[in-house]
Amino acid sequence: MQTPAAQNDTGAAPTAAPIGKSRRQERERRLRRRSAIIATVSTLAVLVMLVVLIPMAPGWEKVQKSFFNWPILIEVFPRLLSAFLVDLMIFAWSAPIIALLGLVIALCRDARGPALFPLRLFAILYNDIFRGVPVILVVYLVGFGIPGLGLPRPWNSPYLWGTVALVLSYSAYVAEVYRAGIESIHESQRSAAKSLGLSHAHIMRYVILPQAIRRVIPANMNNLISLQKDVALLSFIGPVEILRQAGVEKSLLANFTPYLAASIIFLAVTIPATRFADHLIAKQNKARS
Repeated sequence: MQTPAAQNDTGAAPTAAPIGKSRRQERERRLRRRSAIIATVSTLAVLVMLVVLIPMAPGWEKVQKSFFNWPILIEVFPRLLSAFLVDLMIFAWSAPIIALLGLVIALCRDARGPALFPLRLFAILYNDIFRGVPVILVVYLVGFGIPGLGLPRPWNSPYLWGTVALVLSYSAYVAEVYRAGIESIHESQRSAAKSLGLSHAHIMRYVILPQAIRRVIPANMNNLISLQKDVALLSFIGPVEILRQAGVEKSLLANFTPYLAASIIFLAVTIPATRFADHLIAKQNKARS
């Protein structure tokens, strides 16, 4: 005898699965809400402890006067913001050069065939050298060494050679990111493209690079954030950017608050960029899962 339509072929009520799913979702929502409440309470507790305990330190008044002087911060902030425009200009013309040179080096590293081995060797040596030497040392060697040759203006400009130092260092890191993206493309796609009669150059241009570049955008965003901060290293060879200007203000006012103001300006730029990079990474991971 057939059962009523309230049951399916297995004898289970058709509403059982949706009910179970809704209960599981409700339980997950409660767990997320509970976790958020615990995280908020613990964070507030830590902040309250810091606000209460730090001023109790015996040297807090001197530290507050030297590093957290509000009138000095208001005074120097516009001048530091103006100097920060120099950082942005150097970053603006360095970033595209780094992206292009890094891609060229990655393509040299991926070069195949015995005749192209010198290109591959060059890319390996380039990456090993400029990833192994700290950026500040490259800035010193290029920024002081090349102008020391007695070149005429404008070829002895610290802005020019500081940019060259950043490009040399960061191109090595970007090239490795590109190489990781290129190698992440399955070899079967190259084989399929070859079977269609495409040359190696056409395979790279139309098949490999469009996918590889799209995959490494989040990782290269992190490199751009680091580059934006490391532009401040050029202050050691002459350009009056935000770090050098903060040092000047510190000397004139005998106070370290200008460094705090410079940090605030950097954070105002890097934190949104970092969150955007994290968003891209999370979106990419979600698409792959």
